Amino acid sequence: MIEASAGTGKTFTIALLYVRLVLGGRHSEDATAFIRPLTPPEILVMTFTNAATQELRERIRKRLVEAAGTFRNTLEPASADSLLLELRDQYDPAAWPACARRLELAAEWMDEAAVSTIHSWCYRMLREHAFDSGSLFSLNLENDQHELQQEVVRDYWRTFYYPLDADALGSITRYWPSPDALYDDVRKLLHESDALGSQRPAPTATLSAAEAERSATLATLKAPWPAWLDEVVPALEEAAKHKAFKGQSFNAKSRANWLGALRKWCESDLERPALTEAAWKRLTPDGMAEIWKDGTPPCPAAWEALGELPAALDTLPEPRSDLLIHAVQWCKIRLEREQERRAEMGPNDLLTHLDRALQGPNKEALAAQILRQFPVALIDEFQDTDPIQYRIFNAVYQVAHPRRDAAMLLIGDPKQAIYAFRGADIFTYLQARQDTDGRHVTLGTNFRSTHAMVEAVNHCFHFADQHPAGAFLFRAQGGDNPLPFLPVGAKGRKEQLSHNGQPLPAMSLWCLESDEPLSKSAYQPEMAERCASYMVELLSAGQQAKSGFLEDDSLTPLKPSDMAVLVNGQQEARAIRQALASRGVKSVYLSDHDKVFSSPIASQVERWLLACAEP
Repeated sequence: MIEASAGTGKTFTIALLYVRLVLGGRHSEDATAFIRPLTPPEILVMTFTNAATQELRERIRKRLVEAAGTFRNTLEPASADSLLLELRDQYDPAAWPACARRLELAAEWMDEAAVSTIHSWCYRMLREHAFDSGSLFSLNLENDQHELQQEVVRDYWRTFYYPLDADALGSITRYWPSPDALYDDVRKLLHESDALGSQRPAPTATLSAAEAERSATLATLKAPWPAWLDEVVPALEEAAKHKAFKGQSFNAKSRANWLGALRKWCESDLERPALTEAAWKRLTPDGMAEIWKDGTPPCPAAWEALGELPAALDTLPEPRSDLLIHAVQWCKIRLEREQERRAEMGPNDLLTHLDRALQGPNKEALAAQILRQFPVALIDEFQDTDPIQYRIFNAVYQVAHPRRDAAMLLIGDPKQAIYAFRGADIFTYLQARQDTDGRHVTLGTNFRSTHAMVEAVNHCFHFADQHPAGAFLFRAQGGDNPLPFLPVGAKGRKEQLSHNGQPLPAMSLWCLESDEPLSKSAYQPEMAERCASYMVELLSAGQQAKSGFLEDDSLTPLKPSDMAVLVNGQQEARAIRQALASRGVKSVYLSDHDKVFSSPIASQVERWLLACAEP
């Protein structure tokens, strides 16, 4: 496992490892290299976006060309990479031409290199190993499965909910008013159906069982109340005559209404007594003790039970979970049947099908086939891996049991594990870290940021690491830390951000002083105004050549495109943009969630298009 913080040369390292794998060992006894030279189709390089695969492919190709030039001694000494020179010098000079030729062929072969996303690779494996994976030879990858999934959920609704009687259907529509509402919940769990446990009964049986259990629980809760009320009502009236409690806080009208509501509840099918918030507060041991003057309130068991009643009613058996699981399990089976009929799969189905095949009866044959095809795998951005993906990799490469004829290199940074909403799981990373115990390498130098910035980040995380649970909250009490913070050094940059002749600190924290906790509505506009004012101050100084990037006594003035503001959402973005706009500074909001068709200008463009279409 290679842990690489931002800017430490992760892609550079992947490309250099690729060169090393293509070259093979320096001699037949070289234990530091793979057992034989590999070709690009044999080296699996995996990352998580199509754009990243293309960039990685080109970076590797470029590195192979540079390495070939280094082995041929055709590069200018000033442009030669020191690491490539060091690598070349480890080989016998007589072998340099052969090494160069191998690297040149690999560079020419990169169009067929196995650089892909996890979904593309799974798609390829299912097609190429159809016999062992139990999949069809011809598969269509359908990226958008929403229409098919909605159709399946509507089939489920018609099959199971249409035949229900009015009461049962009313129970269903309390949870899901329409098939679309059910679909919203089902689609989130479709790809986790195997983890939902045993098959649930059909809705009719689930509703009947839940109703019977609820009725039995309610009957138990209501059983003592008729006797309690028969005791409490006259006792309270007698106590009222003797002014044993504060009458204003528990007057005759309140007593009649509240105790009457309890009587109606315990003698009917009502689920909850119709009590006001004041009644729930008063009819408890603490509430009665608050108003009682002499002695103790009558029938203390009733007040104790009433104090616990809201919690008991909140925990009445609810069939929603079992209903949803049944819907997910049925829809998953129907969806797979429809996909098989259409010979298509969705992106996530590719992973689940390959995972299932690698756990099935032909798992050993399939894993061996894939391993022969790709003896070495380099997994980029491993911190974004989910449990299914790691299970696939582990089934093929047996991560915890290293071997000479196969290898899987995991490259990632747990500090950048921010895609939990897409299924990425930091605990998968921790498992892989445990499986590779003793085989960890950390890239320890940042090549992107200034010394000051790296030191500031190191300081923040070092301070957080003093917490008993560690910087990432995984350290067990009195135990080891499975995810320690590892500081990095910095190569530094030649330029330095300065303002009025003084270097600016790499990190500053702004706090609003207040004797009372600040609300979001008070804090957000104030900080947006302060931030905008400071940005304008720096930009104005940049226009006067007093603020910018200083390098060798030469100042490059600061300009708006040099600045970025990270926000937590559209509301914060709107606040800072308005503050900047009021100061005459234009800005652009960049977000994956920002829909162009919902922007103000979209409606204006629509009007223009309508006018052109129907003048």
